[in-house]
Amino acid sequence: MVIVLIGLVAGAFGGLFGVGGGAIVVPGLIWLGYRPRVAAATSLVAIGITAAAGAAVYAWYGEVHVPDALLLGIPAAGGVVLGAALQQRLHGRVLTALFAIFLLAVGIRLVIG
Repeated sequence: MVIVLIGLVAGAFGGLFGVGGGAIVVPGLIWLGYRPRVAAATSLVAIGITAAAGAAVYAWYGEVHVPDALLLGIPAAGGVVLGAALQQRLHGRVLTALFAIFLLAVGIRLVIG
């Protein structure tokens, strides 16, 4: 039941802010005992589903700019392949620490402006 709640919160954050997988699902799955690699991989699959649902709603309201989405998405697909390969070479603790530092930096940047 907790995993369903994590999914619900991630989906809400995804719809509101365009984030959810990395900021909600991965930490939530790690908290539930998933290894960092499994949490990230599981999150990527879930993001595909939530991204499609969210994109459909935004498209319904005419809020999707397809050319920019392609300019972002195509290179991001290559980047995710590189990131996933790099992740396989990092120790779980290092990966978790880097992720925490990243989230902290993003949080500080959002607060400071």
